[in-house]
Amino acid sequence: MLGTAIEELSDVSSMGGMFHEHRDGAPLPSGRALEEIVDLCRAILFPGFYGNSNLNSKTLEYHIGVNIERLCQLLSEQILAGLCFVRTEGAGQTEDADGCPTERAQQLAAEFIGKLPELRRILATDVEAAYNGDPAATSRGEIISCYPVIKAVSNYRIAHELYLQGVPLVPRIITEMAHSETGIDIHPEAKIGHHFTIDHGTGVVIGATCIIGNYVKLYQGVTLGAKSFPLDENGNPIKGIPRHPILEDNVIVYSNATILGRITIGKGTVIGGNLWVTESTKPGEHLVQAKKRKEHDIRPEDWGGL
Repeated sequence: MLGTAIEELSDVSSMGGMFHEHRDGAPLPSGRALEEIVDLCRAILFPGFYGNSNLNSKTLEYHIGVNIERLCQLLSEQILAGLCFVRTEGAGQTEDADGCPTERAQQLAAEFIGKLPELRRILATDVEAAYNGDPAATSRGEIISCYPVIKAVSNYRIAHELYLQGVPLVPRIITEMAHSETGIDIHPEAKIGHHFTIDHGTGVVIGATCIIGNYVKLYQGVTLGAKSFPLDENGNPIKGIPRHPILEDNVIVYSNATILGRITIGKGTVIGGNLWVTESTKPGEHLVQAKKRKEHDIRPEDWGGL
């Protein structure tokens, strides 16, 4: 019985794409290494709040330098693993057949590190938005240390930058790590402006082709998703088309609202909780559920006449 199970489980033809055949020098990205990469990025972006807490202005440059050196090494390895994964999976094979593109991986890692100052600047606006948007917050340090939005958005902004560089697989793993940690699911392809925040956060979903402007605030349970997918002549989903919402500047979406399809939520729109939105809104529009009348407010004509 055991031998039969082993034989069936080892039959490559039965695996339907669930088998990745390793080749020499072509590793898969490591979840453990990517966790360390995220920890290092957070320690660099928010020094003293993550990583070594015994920092002061005299030792800051030393500690950041040590973290940058370690980050460059690890990130080069993981970018290389992502590039090799694409080659062994048979998609986008642009490198020679003699080995994986080590120099390209090192170049991309260095370019990413060069973007960290800008990532810190935009994350500072996200911290400010979270602090200004929550009367319960006592300090920006509390926001950075405790609020899930900062963990999720920092992962997203790291992953988005790697996505823009064309790094395969790694960005998606990084955002899924934040998804597991916070319950906030942001696809690395989504475009999100500055001063972005999510209050509470659990259950928020932001799809791949979403475009979100500046000063946007979401509450828990919000879904920015797609409607049913168009199919090609063979019945397969058509990929790579814009299918998620556009939220312009200063939009607020309250808890458990669902916004679907390639629609535009106009500047300054407020969408109330538990709403299902599939049509574009005008700038400044307020969408709320109709209020239920109290029994003594019901008029005879509401009953069709008595």
